[in-house]
Amino acid sequence: MARENRFVSGPCLMSVDRVKPESVMNSAVVLLAGLLTLSAFMIPPATAQSESMGAFLGAVDTEHPGWFKESFLDFEQDIEEAAAEGRRLVLYFWQAGCPYCNALIEHNFAQRDIAEVMQSDFDLVAVNMWGDREVIQVGGRTFTEKTLAAALRVNYTPTLLFFDEARQVVLRLNGYYPPDAFRAALTWARNGADNSGDFSEYLANVEKQGANPQLNPQPFFESAPHDLSSDDERPLAVYFEQPNCRQCDTLHQKVLIHELVKAQAEKMRSVQIDMWSDAPVTAPDGHATTARTFARELNIQFTPTIVFFNRVGQEVMRLDGAFRTFHTQGILRYVNDKAYLEQPSFQRYLGTLAEHWRELGLDVNIWSYDLPVSQNGKAVVVH
Repeated sequence: MARENRFVSGPCLMSVDRVKPESVMNSAVVLLAGLLTLSAFMIPPATAQSESMGAFLGAVDTEHPGWFKESFLDFEQDIEEAAAEGRRLVLYFWQAGCPYCNALIEHNFAQRDIAEVMQSDFDLVAVNMWGDREVIQVGGRTFTEKTLAAALRVNYTPTLLFFDEARQVVLRLNGYYPPDAFRAALTWARNGADNSGDFSEYLANVEKQGANPQLNPQPFFESAPHDLSSDDERPLAVYFEQPNCRQCDTLHQKVLIHELVKAQAEKMRSVQIDMWSDAPVTAPDGHATTARTFARELNIQFTPTIVFFNRVGQEVMRLDGAFRTFHTQGILRYVNDKAYLEQPSFQRYLGTLAEHWRELGLDVNIWSYDLPVSQNGKAVVVH
């Protein structure tokens, strides 16, 4: 299983997971009990029997800081202990080799202000997405770490769940959030019910400098007005974005520009929506709404977020974190191939895909923007 865990590292970002606004605030008893450049060449069929295994690159093992809480994994007790000290419990789902987990530790927690807030205001408990330790769950139900992760539909690492004193989840972060957005998340989770509005509105007010003041266009985006209910065999990808969004710029300028990703994106109906716009939208289920209201209905809290729907208007996956090229193309491929019908675990799907490509002699780099899949140092597009 070690190979599988390493392959699936990542936001190892952003999710078959959908958290409705009302369910985010449900008690943890209910929540927890209810519980992956056009190539200079294409790979010809003759390479299918490659003599050498391709390299696997980008995985990083990370040492967790000593200030993480030592827990017996009795979360009800952990919440009570945190509350008694004026802090709140955070569950942090991670996995071995995950470069996004490494970014959280070395880019975020290595910054003094973030580390100080984490230690003064939160108790952080690490939960191995593939671990076998027994968990004493809120409400008395028992899981192992990996069955808990599956029950909570943890598809990406890191995933963080912030609890308040009443055992409610006040915030869930699926995947890696860069330092500025993470600081905003900590402020929100620390204040909890004292905040008005929702986290997406709060995050939108965080100052963003050096970002594109306009939405980034793509040739495969459909023109407005947007009727998302039309009958089409292709899956529907709804890109929720906003101007002055640095992570949106990264998605377009570093990820979607790569032919490995673009080849998958062009197979879908793709619609870009400004999440703060009042432009009319017909939702996948046929009801008339606006872009802003539709984003709120789907609990969009971070831009960019891509929500994927099947032909009958059901959400099947979402990407809502700062992913790089390999994981982004993997998510799109997972949806296009309807692989979720056979393999509900995206991480296992991604690991199998990486293994297959390596058997073809291709190098896989889960942390590279330019060379996610390559051979002899040249990018490869695998259809």
